[in-house]
Amino acid sequence: MSITIERRILDLLAANSDLTSAELGEAVGLSPSAAHRRVAQLRESGAITGYRAILSRAARSDPSIVLVNVTLRDQRKETMAAFEAEIVRCPQVVQCFLMSGEADYMLHVELRRGETFERIHRETLSQLPGVTRLASHFVIREVVTRLTFSFARWPRTATPVTDSSLLPTGEAV
Repeated sequence: MSITIERRILDLLAANSDLTSAELGEAVGLSPSAAHRRVAQLRESGAITGYRAILSRAARSDPSIVLVNVTLRDQRKETMAAFEAEIVRCPQVVQCFLMSGEADYMLHVELRRGETFERIHRETLSQLPGVTRLASHFVIREVVTRLTFSFARWPRTATPVTDSSLLPTGEAV
């Protein structure tokens, strides 16, 4: 299977997952059935993990966005595991990243109308296991939001892929 065709398929589906097999095939030079098979192979390999609708801020009731740096009392495996087990239960937390640097985690928190960050800070975030410090940053405006990956935006490396296990189909390079 051609890596170039797979990358083009992934780019096209990342930009518009509603494309039909006929549209996809036409864009990459395959028949609709061949395009459908390639997409199925990409799903089976784990390269495509799902499809979703991207809701506008208006559809999400124009939430306020707060980025929160979280510092834990230590970085022991047990402390981090306890924090991570609880953070997934917080519905206002849209994303949670384990970080390098000063803070241990960064949270992307979205507040619906009527919700106050003070309440979430006091009743939820500060009560999470191991938390010793929270530093909050209110987003004034989103400047760039890229919700899709594109191979076209990344420069090609001088080193080609030589490990066939990195390819979605597991085929030899």
